[in-house]
Amino acid sequence: MRISEMTGKEVINLGDGARLGIVSECDLTFDSHSGVIGGLLLPKRKTIFNFLGESQITTIPWQAIKRIGDEVVIVDLNNAYERMYSR
Repeated sequence: MRISEMTGKEVINLGDGARLGIVSECDLTFDSHSGVIGGLLLPKRKTIFNFLGESQITTIPWQAIKRIGDEVVIVDLNNAYERMYSR
């Protein structure tokens, strides 16, 4: 799958069902030495309150992505962070 094919999909957290945003203008992080994808940088939704403020970014570790469907991307942030910090 190409990253461009993820455009327009909504990202949902499996742990609490929260809508994290829509993949529109996202970036990937990767290790420049190994080429391994580290995560997905997802801009947070714009609201009237943060319209004039700085844009915020949610970092989704690549191992947190559980399923990529036709319309949604299911992620499990709770367990991904627990695995990252238990090492």
